[in-house]
Amino acid sequence: MPHLAPHKLGAASGATAALVALIALSIAWEWWLAPLRPGGSALVLKALPLLLAVPGVWRHRLYTLQWASMLILLYFAEGVVRGWSDRGLSARLGWFEAALTVVFFVCTLAYVAPFKRAAKRAAKLHREHPGTADV
Repeated sequence: MPHLAPHKLGAASGATAALVALIALSIAWEWWLAPLRPGGSALVLKALPLLLAVPGVWRHRLYTLQWASMLILLYFAEGVVRGWSDRGLSARLGWFEAALTVVFFVCTLAYVAPFKRAAKRAAKLHREHPGTADV
């Protein structure tokens, strides 16, 4: 893994921690904390897409962080809907899910943004000076 500036390492670590916490919450919520049906719900499977992102997020892969930041918006929407519509523990878990998705999204943006800015600068430089080597 390349050397990362402290703020990038913090952002990447925050995204990883939020993702793992969201997976744990999804499983616990739908299995025993407040499942839709007593004994557990098939909604526990909603953790699977998040599990697919773990290896790439763990390795700070930009592509994975980018698609996971779009995927996480579905979990944000679910958290807000269930936070507003459910009652009791399930509503609190919905708001907690929404909060974890915001943490993941913000950390991902903080990590990815400098790379995107550098790529735009390089593309602009290449357009202005087509014969130069990539920097």
